[in-house]
Amino acid sequence: MTSPTDITRDPFRLVVLDMAGTTVADGGLVEQAFSAAAQRLGVRPGSDEHARQLSYVRATMGESKISVFRHLFGDEDRAQHANTAFEEAYGELVDAGRVAPVPGAREAVERLASEGRTVVLTTGFARPTQDAILAALGWQDLVPLTLCPADAGGRGRPFPDMVLAAFLRTGAVDDVRRTVVAGDTSYDMLSGVRSGAGIVAGVLTGAHDKDRLTRHGATHVLGSVAELPDLIARAEAAGPPDLAARAEAAGLPAARAEA
Repeated sequence: MTSPTDITRDPFRLVVLDMAGTTVADGGLVEQAFSAAAQRLGVRPGSDEHARQLSYVRATMGESKISVFRHLFGDEDRAQHANTAFEEAYGELVDAGRVAPVPGAREAVERLASEGRTVVLTTGFARPTQDAILAALGWQDLVPLTLCPADAGGRGRPFPDMVLAAFLRTGAVDDVRRTVVAGDTSYDMLSGVRSGAGIVAGVLTGAHDKDRLTRHGATHVLGSVAELPDLIARAEAAGPPDLAARAEAAGLPAARAEA
């Protein structure tokens, strides 16, 4: 195990970034695609059922989409049908040019890479949708690794699996505490805390506000991902965070953050 003295000298070499709402501005496309998918399963837009389901979608932004549909529609066949409809609808919106980078996102990624850090892009979408977004933005070669839930065993956020898969597959750092996680949702924050990442940064360009991000374990809250390189530089100069205190604030056993 790396000692507290060693960790102050080791840089944050692995940066795991969410896509929609964090590095990618999708302008509410998730909700639009959900409404299209729900309508195919007989849920009428404007109905009480639609409002209830949309509220759940908003609350669980960042989670694997098939997991969301399993909760909403119960049986596996209906969930798979809804997920397919969602991915098709979202893909059509992407193809229509409805996604764009968050201002400064590409520049932030390129700066992080130039500083010797490995950047990984993650998503709750299925692989075809993730690839469509990357192609639409011209980001196919922007980072060395992109991950969706299926790439990490099938579990998406709030589980830590994608962060840990990035840690294992890149070998960028020896200590998971030298990992940075950034995202716009409470589930992004939980996945970062549960993985043991040393910095878990919330951004205000997506689904959830500062209070919600902080309550779910954010060590920092930024206006956007464009501010992340400077935050990392300041954190390296300041030394290691108190992971136990952060885990307690997020309602998690301290041992999980230290593991």
